[in-house]
Amino acid sequence: MTDFASSIVPLVLVFAIMYFLLIRPQQQRMKQHRQMVDNVKRGDTVVTAGGIVGKVTKVRDDGELMVEIADNVQVRVMKSTLSEVRAKTVPAETKAD
Repeated sequence: MTDFASSIVPLVLVFAIMYFLLIRPQQQRMKQHRQMVDNVKRGDTVVTAGGIVGKVTKVRDDGELMVEIADNVQVRVMKSTLSEVRAKTVPAETKAD
């Protein structure tokens, strides 16, 4: 009986270590990404998985966004392909000296 227990304990410890070092942090990152994508709104600057940076002009209910990537150039993007949502940028005020 002790041989069985002594051979199982290391396996349980390895699994526990793997869970806390790899699986749990990945689940937390996925949850944060899901919240970020769900909270995207008009005017946000987004980065797609392909590296395209643009400004959200319209949020649709079916999981799509209209993103303006240049002046008068809009593309439809799936929300699930967003890799980053940046906050709205406020233009810096310039002082006339």
